[in-house]
Amino acid sequence: MELQGKVIAAIPARKGTSARGEWVAQDFVIETHENFPHKMVFSVFGQDRLDRFNIQVGQEVDVFFDIDAHEYNGRWFNSIRAYDVRQVDPATIGMMVAPQAAPAAAPGVAEAAPVAGGAAPVAENPFPPQQPAAEGTDDDLPF
Repeated sequence: MELQGKVIAAIPARKGTSARGEWVAQDFVIETHENFPHKMVFSVFGQDRLDRFNIQVGQEVDVFFDIDAHEYNGRWFNSIRAYDVRQVDPATIGMMVAPQAAPAAAPGVAEAAPVAGGAAPVAENPFPPQQPAAEGTDDDLPF
């Protein structure tokens, strides 16, 4: 899986010793650039990866990760481990976000051609005309 965002926090590294030797892991938090931003915490395991990725707070990154779950005392927990982190050029962020779909024109309304200068003119009457109310009805609903 992959997620792009800005690194907003770096949690202090955890170190320890196992049967296989010394280990180090560090967690980072990124925030996406969507209309409603999401945050995700992910772990980088191993000093070699930490040195290679060189993640700094404020960087724009593309995180490639795996999600796994483990059980502890009858409860389940997710772990998100990054296997690759790539720096992203901040100038390309706007290009990577999918553009919003333009609303369809109402039937019977002609779509205006763009004007030189980049701004499209606003339609004078974007809504179709209402039908007159039938005689003898006592409600003001248009249908």
